[in-house]
Amino acid sequence: MTQPQSGTTGPVEHIHRRSLIAAIAAISAVGIAMGLGLPLLSIIMEKRGISSTMIGINSAMAGIAAMAAAPFTTRLAHDWGTSTTMLGAILLAAVSGLGFYYIENFWLWFPLRLVFHGATTMLFILSEFWINAAAPPRRRGLVLGIYATVLSLGFATGPLIFSLIGSDGVLPFALGAAIILLAAVPIFIARGESPIIDEKPELHFMRYILLVPTATAAVFIFGAVQVGGLSLLPIYGTRAGFTESQAALLLTVMGIGNMAFQIPLGMLSDRMRDRRSLLTIMAAIGLVGALSLPVISHNWLLMAAVLLVWGGCVAGLYTIGLSHLGSRLTGADLAAANAAFIFCYAVGTVVGPQAIGAAMDVGGNDGFAWAIVGFFGLYLVLSLVRMVFRPKRA
Repeated sequence: MTQPQSGTTGPVEHIHRRSLIAAIAAISAVGIAMGLGLPLLSIIMEKRGISSTMIGINSAMAGIAAMAAAPFTTRLAHDWGTSTTMLGAILLAAVSGLGFYYIENFWLWFPLRLVFHGATTMLFILSEFWINAAAPPRRRGLVLGIYATVLSLGFATGPLIFSLIGSDGVLPFALGAAIILLAAVPIFIARGESPIIDEKPELHFMRYILLVPTATAAVFIFGAVQVGGLSLLPIYGTRAGFTESQAALLLTVMGIGNMAFQIPLGMLSDRMRDRRSLLTIMAAIGLVGALSLPVISHNWLLMAAVLLVWGGCVAGLYTIGLSHLGSRLTGADLAAANAAFIFCYAVGTVVGPQAIGAAMDVGGNDGFAWAIVGFFGLYLVLSLVRMVFRPKRA
């Protein structure tokens, strides 16, 4: 990977700064649209009488699309350029996002999900590659913490917009498409500074998953819980007795927690010799928070307080895992590893909504919490085993 540079420190830092602003601003706009779209589609399906299991299966198409798109993203960026590939993906995401309003047939929402989430997957992979490539090595955790904070702001803003405008009419869909298109502006402005992929990765795509299993497993768990939560927490909340607006605001509260925690966690990860310890702590907090949900599910204020802390810590799995990945690899290998990282996230997004939705159908509303407990329990077992048997490796 090569990147435009100057012979003096000042211009290089300026280029890095512009690159970071462009990539972070673009993916944050996409985050707003996704934060609006995920609960919007779930509520519409719930109103149409579609079961939680089918809602979960439809939501899981996001992960299938990501798994399909991830292995090819680096190749497309190599052939077309990073910024050009991102601009094309933005257009696809905006058009397909608006298509959910005009196409009412539930079964046609499956291919729409494939197009929409395939495009957004490419945006996430290339944005994170761009950010990791531009970040100073000794401040990678801080930079990725800023990225996660701004992205969390987007995910929190989306449900807030949803709580204000509701799910009726074309407005939420048109607004989501317009927000996605705005992401093209910073990418187009900084297109000359996007990283160039001019070499092949050293390993096969799937091998990158096994290089840092604690990190890739962490993003798998995060994907399962995040997408399962975004898709089904509004339903969990309404079934517990909250209004549609109150349930959507719980997602916003969780997003606020994400924003508050990511920069401190990123800075902490820069100072830690073994990031696995921090990942394990975050997973333990996630497990405890999920265990508490059935006890407090009828008290909105307690739910909001728990989700504020719980959401921030859980999101740290992504930030810390991504920071660890960036500290290990560079160039085309970093781009391929970012794709593998997103691939694992995608697998989680397939498994999570299905498992949580099925658990709610089988075990009632509290099945939402018990499924999440299971995910975090599995990760804690893996993490502790790795730390015992591989104490000096991630």
